[in-house]
Amino acid sequence: MRRIYLITYDVCDPKRLRHTFRCLRNWGDHLQYSVFECQLTDTDLLRCKAELAEIIHHKEDQVLVIDLGPAASRREDLVEAIGQPYSAMAAPCLVI
Repeated sequence: MRRIYLITYDVCDPKRLRHTFRCLRNWGDHLQYSVFECQLTDTDLLRCKAELAEIIHHKEDQVLVIDLGPAASRREDLVEAIGQPYSAMAAPCLVI
């Protein structure tokens, strides 16, 4: 079962920042600077976290993984925007 995760990151080094962005681009949808929405299985989440752990510097950088619940029951009002409207992604990211 897939769950929705909001993954955000604060990475100090530009090279690690780019690698973190590229990593998460493979796992989810880019919402804003340093913010991704990812629909992942438990195995996907473990693999994603393992890749991120290899990229970041654990004493300088931070990645937050926020569980928003099952993807199957995703509500349209899950994300509320102030300012520019939020546009939901048409399909989840599939890793092959």
